Amino acid sequence: MCGRFELHTNPAAIALAFGLAHPPAIAPRYNIAPMQDVPVIRATRSGERELAQVRWGLVPRWAKDPSIGARMINARAETLEAKPAFRNALKWHRCLLPADGFYEWKAVAGGKQPYRIAMKDGAVFALAALTERWLSPEGEVLDTCTIVTTPANPLIRPLHDRMPLVIAPEDYARWLDRSVENVTDLLSPYPAAAMTFHPVSTRVNAVKNDDPSIIEAVDPAPANETSAEEEPMPEQAKLF
Repeated sequence: MCGRFELHTNPAAIALAFGLAHPPAIAPRYNIAPMQDVPVIRATRSGERELAQVRWGLVPRWAKDPSIGARMINARAETLEAKPAFRNALKWHRCLLPADGFYEWKAVAGGKQPYRIAMKDGAVFALAALTERWLSPEGEVLDTCTIVTTPANPLIRPLHDRMPLVIAPEDYARWLDRSVENVTDLLSPYPAAAMTFHPVSTRVNAVKNDDPSIIEAVDPAPANETSAEEEPMPEQAKLF
């Protein structure tokens, strides 16, 4: 699953890493949560790449109520082609979601310990995502996305049995190319050897906490020890 992530790389570096014509106008964020607007990179009809802001929580085109997005923050790679909510998006609306890291919660005695997972080299990377455009009866346009997940690799498996699908830089073009229909070979867990993780403060549990200290390594908190500010792991983060 993927219920929180962070992105703070300099916009110029993001443009370079993802082949954007100009640095995007985005601010550093350290605690991005479902139902918030998130930056995604997609291919235009002319073949160029653009960064757009969409809401995290996919709303299928056929949905009657956009609130369904809260239950569709993640999409399992194994069932993308079988699920009506994701089949069309997999074929026509694949995108990349840039991230510097994502968070996972490990069950421990008395609660859950959050961890930040990132690349060993500290580079920005791409989570696989799908987008859809929903139109209300009144003509309201809502662009949304979901993050694709796979079984966890050996590094992350002790924390959780699922992880977001990471697309390697050499595969960005294929994932974004609408003319490429079969991308099943890309739906595999990212190599564990390239990734790392460390425990972070339970401050990440509260969406209002969004600052650089969120990603700093800490000693795992003793069981049952939380402060008034450190809320339990939010229900949103449990969805997958």
